[in-house]
Amino acid sequence: MSELDPLSKFPSELKEVSGVEIAADGNIWVIEDSGNKDKIYKVGRDGDIKESLKIDHAKNRDWEDLAKDVNGNLYIGDFGNNDNERKDLLIYKIPKDEMGKKEPNADKIGFKYPLQKDFPPKRDSLYFDTEGFFHLNDYLYIFTKNRTRPYSGETLVYRVPDRKGEYEAEFLGTLFLCADQDHCSVTSADISPNGNTIALLSYGFVFLLTDFSAPDFSKSSIKIIDLNTPTQVESVCFVDNKTLLIADEENNHGGRSLYELKLD
Repeated sequence: MSELDPLSKFPSELKEVSGVEIAADGNIWVIEDSGNKDKIYKVGRDGDIKESLKIDHAKNRDWEDLAKDVNGNLYIGDFGNNDNERKDLLIYKIPKDEMGKKEPNADKIGFKYPLQKDFPPKRDSLYFDTEGFFHLNDYLYIFTKNRTRPYSGETLVYRVPDRKGEYEAEFLGTLFLCADQDHCSVTSADISPNGNTIALLSYGFVFLLTDFSAPDFSKSSIKIIDLNTPTQVESVCFVDNKTLLIADEENNHGGRSLYELKLD
C-alpha cells in the first residue's frame, strides 16, 4: 500500500469535518459534527470552500457521515450517539434535484436499534454510537462505533430503507475488526463504485472488506491498512475503485487535512 498522501488543508471554519463524499462535479461535500452548523459544504481538492448549503428543517444534533446513491441523492447520518442515550436517530436524504437550492429540503429517515433496550445501556453493551454508513441497492448500511468496556472489538451492522419513514433497523450481524480500543472503532464507512470493496475507517486504520455478498458481511475477507497517523481521522470515501479520500479533525497532533490513499 502507498502512504497517506496529503492533498490540502481545510479552512479554519472546518475544524471538525466528520463526513466526506464526492460531488457530481468532482468537488467534495463535507459536513461537521455536533456543535456545528446545519450546513453541508462543497470543497475543492485544494481545501477551499466553493459553497455552503443550509439544510431546511434539519438540525445538526451530531452529523457523523455522508453517503450517496447511484442517482445522486445525498444522505447525512445524524446518528452520533457518544453516550448511547439518543432516541431520535435520523438520516437526512437530500434529493438530487434539491441540491441546486440555497436551502435544500431533506426527507427524514428515522430509526431505532432493536437490540437496544436501555438508554444508556451498561458499559459492556455500549454498541449504539454510530459514525459510518453507505448506500447500496435501496438500503443504507450502518456500522456502529464500539464504546464497550471491556472492549469487544466488534461493530454491529444494520440496514434501513433509503426512503423517508420511521423504521426499526434490520440487524444483520457483527464484525470483529480488532481488539485495540484506540484503533478499532468505526469512524466512517464507504463502498467502492463497483460494489466490491467496503472501507471502514478507524483511528489510524482502514479495514478493507472484500469477498462478501450483501447483506451478509460475516464471511468477508478483511485487510488492515495502518495509516501511520496520530491525527483523528473521521471521514472516508471512494473516489474510484482504487482511490480513497480521507479527512481528519484538528487536534493536538495536527489535522484539519484532506488526504488521498491509493489502494493496490
